[in-house]
Formats: sequence, structure tokens, C-alpha cells
Amino acid sequence: MASITGDLLLLNPWRSFSYLDQNGAFPWIQTKTKEHKQKHKFTLSSKTTRKGVVLALPFDLSPPPIDHDLLDIVATEGAKVSDDGIVETFDNDDQAFDAADNGVVVADLSHFGRIRVSGEDRIQFLHNQTTANFECLHEGQGCDTVFVTPTARTIDIAHAWIMKNAVLLVVSPVTSRSISEMLNKYIFFNDKVEIQDITKQTCFFVLVGPKSNQIMEELNLGDLVGQPYGTHQHFSVNGMPITVGVGNVISEKGFSLLMSPAAAGSVWKTILSQGAIPMGSNAWEKLRIFQGRPAPQKELTNEYNVLEAGLWNSISLNKGCYKGQETIARLITYDGVKQRLWAIRLSALAEVGSLITIDGKKVVGKLTSCTSGRKENGYFGLGYIKRQTVSEGDTVIVGDAVPGTVVEVPFLAGQRSPTRSSSS
Repeated sequence: MASITGDLLLLNPWRSFSYLDQNGAFPWIQTKTKEHKQKHKFTLSSKTTRKGVVLALPFDLSPPPIDHDLLDIVATEGAKVSDDGIVETFDNDDQAFDAADNGVVVADLSHFGRIRVSGEDRIQFLHNQTTANFECLHEGQGCDTVFVTPTARTIDIAHAWIMKNAVLLVVSPVTSRSISEMLNKYIFFNDKVEIQDITKQTCFFVLVGPKSNQIMEELNLGDLVGQPYGTHQHFSVNGMPITVGVGNVISEKGFSLLMSPAAAGSVWKTILSQGAIPMGSNAWEKLRIFQGRPAPQKELTNEYNVLEAGLWNSISLNKGCYKGQETIARLITYDGVKQRLWAIRLSALAEVGSLITIDGKKVVGKLTSCTSGRKENGYFGLGYIKRQTVSEGDTVIVGDAVPGTVVEVPFLAGQRSPTRSSSS
């Protein structure tokens, strides 16, 4: 059990919340013990008995706005923060990138959108508006789901947590507002659904890397290790709610943490004290591309449908009618997917939007993302390429004269399509 003195967290064994309020409100009972009075430490815990020190709350995701010092804390650690509050870099991008492969990193993704969907009809509503099967999920579970147009063109991937009184959606920073507006647009008069943007009322961290499990064990969260993607549990930090879930936006491995802004600074310090390397948004974008996770306004646009993006794990093929369902069904039935997303290892930097060619001048696709490689050694990109034109290991030309090799990447390779093959 980790015990950190000073301003850091004192971490006790964590267990599932017992929900105390039928309305899912935030009242909690805290009995001040002798130990509690001795030091004003943050304590991460959850209810063990109704006579325990902390009676944990249902996490209804409605914390009051609280001024917090997270950005001040990361600034003292050398972070460069943008004018809109995004942690861009800790001047350790190469170190953090390596730690994502060989150790563990923690990234502050609080600039990502968080949308709370509540109301009696929330499950049926999301079931009809997105590609995943929400009706088969239960409290404490989660999934990825895709927002698409009526013709199955991609808008964004959302990571969803099914909670007692609401569904939490984590979406890209660039789509949060438009998705909230779109969802509100589709609420009809008799629908018992409410949409709330809680981005500014919460903070969101992710752990990435093979040693993420070790940190969970050190924080007495080992019960989450090995659980299915999207599994999440609720805890309290000195009375403030925090949710920890399996998966980290770009991978079904690792973990995500959602918390009150007032708890964020102490949680951040504690994770770093366990050996995690901080990662800024610049390195995160590089990691996204190397993992092969498509992003809005790049791989997820009105040019490409959800099957071309390869998002099979987020699509239910046997649920009822939903937005984009008819197009998806036709594409599958008639093998109508004409291109797919690939990763490309490049010999030089290529401009996003450049055409991809083979056999001299035959145009087969377009580059959608590009980044430098490790320690500026080589470059890496994502791009859509026509089916039946390349396989893994083939050479392509990007732009006028940048050679590249088609490669698989973890996120796309992990998508389980019913007919997937290396040349599809």
C-alpha cells in the first residue's frame, strides 16, 4: 500500500461505491477520526461499511465549479502551457514517447470533451444515435462508440462509461461542442434525456505503457487490472469523486482517471511519485499517430465512412436501427468498402493531404496525419489507401518523392472485423 506524505495522497484499498442516494446526488457522510484530525492529507478510499470513516458517493458527475491549481503544479515541473490551458510539453517528448513503449506515462487530457447524458431514456437515446450497442451494457461497463452522419461518414469516436444515473462520453476537443449541439438537436419533446458538457467541471488523466498495471497495484487498484475494456469503479478523494477505468482513449490497455479539479493536483503528484513520466499534448499527438488512432478533422471527416476508418470494435452489427445503420449494412453486405486506413513509415516529412501513389504514378490514397519519429529519426504517417492495392510491407510514394513503407499499428490491428485480411 502506497503511503505518500506531505501534499500527496494517502492511498488506501479502493473498492466499489455503495450508492447512498436514490436520486444520485452528492451527499456523503464523513466521520472525523483521531487519525483524520492528525494530518490534513488527501485520502483515496471508498465505503466499506455504513459506519466507516468515508461513506462514498454515487458519482453523478455534477461537481460544483472549483478553482484548482493543476496548471500551476505542472508549470513548476517545467510544463509549457498554451493560452487555453493545454499542457503542450514538459520538454521531454522523446523520453515520454519511449516510456509509453517501455514504462508508463501520465497525460493530462483535461482539454478533451466530457459530455454527461442523463435522464430515463439515455440508454435508448445513445443506442439510436451512435454505432455501439448500449442496450447490452450495464452499470460499471464501458465501450467505444462512433458518432456518424446518416450516410455513416465519421464525426468522432467517443469512449463511454455507463454509470448509475448517467452515461459519460469522452470525445475529442474539436468535436465536444458540435456533438453536444447535435445530441440536443435529436432530443424530441417526450424524450427524457439531458445533455450536459462537464469538461470544465472535471479533469481527465490517462496512463499509457506496459508498467501501467504496476502503478495500479501500487495504488491498491489491482482489482481493475485484467478487467474488460471500459470497466470502471468510483472512489472518493477526501470526499471528492474520482472514477478509474480500464483503457486510455488510444488503447484498450492502460487506465483513465476522471476527477474533480480540486483533487487533480494531488492525484497527479501521486502518479508521478510512483514513477510515471509526464507527457504533454505534443507527444500525445505523436503517440496517437504511431498507435494508429484516427482523429477528427484528420482521419475522421465527411470524406470517409466508419468502416474505411476500420472502427469495427465500435460498431454493433446486430442491433436495431440507428443513425448510419442502413449505409453500414449495405457496405458490409455488398463488400462496398473501397479503401482502408493504413500507417506508413516515411523516409522524410510529407505534407498532410499529399497523394499516395504506387507503380510510378497510380494514385491509391491520401496522407491524413504525419509526425516525426523517435528522436527525429524518420517519420510516420496515417493515410487512406484503396483496397486490394497494397499489403503490409509494400512501398508507396507520398507526395512527389517521399518513399514510405506500409505498416500495421496497434489500434488498427486490434480492430476485429468479420472479414479482415492484411490486404483488405
